[in-house]
Amino acid sequence: MPTFDYVRPDDVAGAVALVSGDPRASYLAGGTTHLDLLLKDRVIETDRVVDIGRLPLRGVSSDDGVLHVGALTTMEELAADPVVIERLPVVREALLLSASTQLRNMATIGGNILQRTRCRYFRDATVAACNKRAPGSGCAAVTGPARMHAILGADEHCIAVHASDLCVSLVALDADVHIQGTGGRRTVPLTGFHIRPGDRPDIENVLGHGEIITEVDVPLLPVGTRSGYLKVRDRASYEFALTSAAAALRVEDGVVAEARLALGGVGTVPWRAREAEEILTGAPVDDGTFRAAAEAAVRDPFTVPGTEFKVELAKRTVVRILQTVSGVRS
Repeated sequence: MPTFDYVRPDDVAGAVALVSGDPRASYLAGGTTHLDLLLKDRVIETDRVVDIGRLPLRGVSSDDGVLHVGALTTMEELAADPVVIERLPVVREALLLSASTQLRNMATIGGNILQRTRCRYFRDATVAACNKRAPGSGCAAVTGPARMHAILGADEHCIAVHASDLCVSLVALDADVHIQGTGGRRTVPLTGFHIRPGDRPDIENVLGHGEIITEVDVPLLPVGTRSGYLKVRDRASYEFALTSAAAALRVEDGVVAEARLALGGVGTVPWRAREAEEILTGAPVDDGTFRAAAEAAVRDPFTVPGTEFKVELAKRTVVRILQTVSGVRS
């Protein structure tokens, strides 16, 4: 059993100071991922755990067309918010399909954004070749069984998939992440928060050591926009996505006036499909348009034996969610 100091600060500044001043310190919120990595999988080490669970970073409010979500708000609390239910079905559906009720009552929004990959090689400390754990060691997933891995944003350095359902819906909506560190506060678009692996898979996001997510802002969809989240998985009960898609469409006179689309289960980061959005915008609402968008959304995939099936499955997932939110079924 690893040993470490446990600290519970009273305010955000105190928490930041505790972690920033110790390179081997880490934050703990809901603990649904961090404790597994620390105590069960033993793939991360820390000398000090800073419990931020009681900091005043919880709650949901809205004004001027933006939903403000405290980083310590639980997934269940956000899913139950009346504004989310009425104006952001895509977010609610992503949350409800993410995990069991028990986990949603523990897991926080900030923690979900920061969750680590479910790559079996990353989470097995006996596997030496993992560039995410040990830069320069290689990627065992490229040559080993890799059915659950990424095909977009991947390369020979790393094919670990980003597991969050919620982030897929949030990147489609252009959510912003508010961050606090020793240097003050800053705001980063969620679309630029996560970093594709490249030759440094160990660097997963733009946070500096000790920085903390304090709030997430989510623009509300215009009235009349229809949205939804589709998750394809091996079983209907709690399971991670093979492929998923978040979509929002505003249709006027049979033509797409505005489109938002993001993919999950296939990207090393939550994947915004901007080329597909460009194809959809101004095009007629029909299967031909949807298929063209799907082709653009899954362009230039990087596959290994075991992940090739995801190319076609992702395209079909895109077509189906667009059919669903538009009301057009072939």
